[in-house]
Amino acid sequence: MAEAGSAQNRGPQKRAEALGGALPPLLVAAERIAATVAQGVHGRRRTGRGDSFWQYRPLGPGDSASRVDWRQSARSDRLFVRETEWEAAQTVHLWLADGPAMRWHSPGVESRRERGALLLLALASLLLRGGERVRLLGAPPHPATGRPALAAMATLLDQPGSETPPAPTAVPRHATVVLFGDFLAPLEKIRTQVARFAALPAAGHILQLLDPAEAELPFEGRIRFRGVSGGEGILIPRVEDVREAYRRRLAAQVSGVGAIAAAAGWRAGLHRTDHAASGALLALHQALAPA
Repeated sequence: MAEAGSAQNRGPQKRAEALGGALPPLLVAAERIAATVAQGVHGRRRTGRGDSFWQYRPLGPGDSASRVDWRQSARSDRLFVRETEWEAAQTVHLWLADGPAMRWHSPGVESRRERGALLLLALASLLLRGGERVRLLGAPPHPATGRPALAAMATLLDQPGSETPPAPTAVPRHATVVLFGDFLAPLEKIRTQVARFAALPAAGHILQLLDPAEAELPFEGRIRFRGVSGGEGILIPRVEDVREAYRRRLAAQVSGVGAIAAAAGWRAGLHRTDHAASGALLALHQALAPA
């Protein structure tokens, strides 16, 4: 990345009071965007029933006491809820990439990590308003419904994450998976990651996040580009001489990610962090709607 960027993380530092509890400013912003977009969306739930047992999970905030499985709970000092396969399959599993590259950003714009967290929480808010269940992939057990689910996800997103999606061991068949990241890794690696979820099978969507400097390579003249982890990097005498070749290579990467998604029966979208978050949220929610 160019030295013009900043590696600092401008994560939320203050807490705001909302609905009787202290909420991160990020969550307040996400709900504000979700409330705006909600006027133009329709629910994506499909009707149906499924009584096949899927798993027991600990009772969490927002769960009704009527859902407690007392026979299973009697074997432990904890209360457990019995989930059916239908309930599990209707859960939307969300994941946001992390790492130095995701936290880098051009001056004056959010990092991809910050914008991804905002969009993830806003999407979760929209889905929860429609009666959906949501969970963070690879995160400890947490509420999947109602406002407690959103607050739990906001707290979990404050913690460092991984650069690659976790193995889909806790994702049931026919669930929905949404992955947020830059997806600039080699295409073969991305294909392997997506294939693990597609094999379940699971429906899915990829949202590729790009910084405006990444998208345009707007620099002029002699520039030294360094990796986000340091090192000498590479010195380019005239950036304008390589700009078109760079843009073609980036376009090929974006196209390749889209082809990988399509081959798995998924969809893919692209969002720049200098563009309005509401447009990306609306497009993402519509892409998740059943045909």
